[in-house]
Amino acid sequence: MKKKTPSKTVLVTGGSSGIGRSIALALHREGYVVYVGARRINRTENLKTRGLRPLELDVTNDASMQSAVKKIKQESGTIDILVNCAGFGLYGAIEDTPMADAREQMEVNLFGLARMTQLVLPLMRSQLSGKIINISSVGGKITTPLGGWYHTSKFAVEGLSDSLRNEVKQLGIDVIIVEPGGVKTEGRDAAMRYLMRVSDQSAYGNLAVKVLKLYTSPMNRIAEPQVVGDLVARIVKAKNPRPRYASGRLRWAILTRRFMSDRAYDRMIAILLK
Repeated sequence: MKKKTPSKTVLVTGGSSGIGRSIALALHREGYVVYVGARRINRTENLKTRGLRPLELDVTNDASMQSAVKKIKQESGTIDILVNCAGFGLYGAIEDTPMADAREQMEVNLFGLARMTQLVLPLMRSQLSGKIINISSVGGKITTPLGGWYHTSKFAVEGLSDSLRNEVKQLGIDVIIVEPGGVKTEGRDAAMRYLMRVSDQSAYGNLAVKVLKLYTSPMNRIAEPQVVGDLVARIVKAKNPRPRYASGRLRWAILTRRFMSDRAYDRMIAILLK
């Protein structure tokens, strides 16, 4: 009889809703032991009844991150796969956005991701294997007006991931970037509400209305988070995963931007916002 391969252990941050939740469920269906890190732990009770393992985790709190990793190590021995999904989107004119909010954007989307990676890497190094999957965004490759702080955080995730990939590949660890675009999440709606709160009555009010109209247009179709969850499940099972995967309705935008000059891209944005 063929010996059964032990289930690998996964930690998904930001798993209480949206893309993180879909990733956690997809990996659980594939037979992995899935810890669902969430700041809003009360929103994960139904996941617990389905066999996943909710874990209180705030990526802006170092003690919380250390405690989460320690608990997983005690219960499962190691962490084979880390999915850094905790994050949010901040939309509003760069001039209008309070610096405290901008710093929080970077703290969650970049520094929280980096610190979780630091804490998990010693476990992966000790076993000479592991996968770190960083959820970036199409917004880490292209930009739109009034999304400056969000784009900054995701561009930074792309750069950090590229450097990290070539630091740890010699240790048997893969670093993979996933770039969702046009995916239905609570964060997408929250970003638009914040946009109108900070910029609707400012010098950028007319532009804010145009951006809101673009993002809520019936023509701007969005995909379900499960699309990203299924993609991550395929990545985790891949023996030789690619460095990057784009997902969602707007993945075409990355290829388009690659072949456009800055002026041509700016003209396209102007046309979209007419």
